[in-house]
Amino acid sequence: MNVTPDLDFLSLITNAHPIVQLIMALLIGISLTSWTYIFSKLFAVRTARRQTAEFEKSFWAGGNLHQLHQNAGSNRATHGALARIFESGMGEFIKGKASYGTRDALDVGAVLDGARRAMRAAFQREMDALESHLAFLASVGSVSPYIGLLGTVWGIMNAFRGLANVQQATLAAVAPGIAEALIATAIGLFAAIPAVVAYNRFAHDIDRLAIRFESFVEEFSNILQRQSR
Repeated sequence: MNVTPDLDFLSLITNAHPIVQLIMALLIGISLTSWTYIFSKLFAVRTARRQTAEFEKSFWAGGNLHQLHQNAGSNRATHGALARIFESGMGEFIKGKASYGTRDALDVGAVLDGARRAMRAAFQREMDALESHLAFLASVGSVSPYIGLLGTVWGIMNAFRGLANVQQATLAAVAPGIAEALIATAIGLFAAIPAVVAYNRFAHDIDRLAIRFESFVEEFSNILQRQSR
């Protein structure tokens, strides 16, 4: 154990045990990755909410569904998740109507079921994209404190082992080693707390979007059913 009176943050890291330094480096890497996902997900969720609101405004304005379908299909990447769900359902509805020569109850039911299945499949794809990397944030929030604690336990154990090499055990002798070890826990908490906060916030926002998507699927299915009569 290196006994040093210099207890500034950088010196504590550089003087820490190699295994503790490895754990710190792992936690810093996890934290940087977590922040990358946090910012990317923040922009993605904000964009999805804005695009959803814009499409809902256009849809409920009472315009022509075929024209709206063409607009949604012209540039699917910029119109948002809800527009892609609508485009999938409307496209399947149009193809279904074209494939049936009659309009009896059985044919109409098959066409509507096909449109609903297409929208549900599109809904699942959009939700999978929105929920990407949330599991990583949840894992960071739950595991990082324990990884930091592992570094702390190892560092404290190494600090007390170093007391065997000194004639007199004093607080000054053991304090630097314990301080070095505790930094691992601090870095673990620094990685975990933002990840937990971000996960809870994004999960809430995505659940709200999912409710809006599901409500639209049901409402649009009713509109298609009325148009099929």
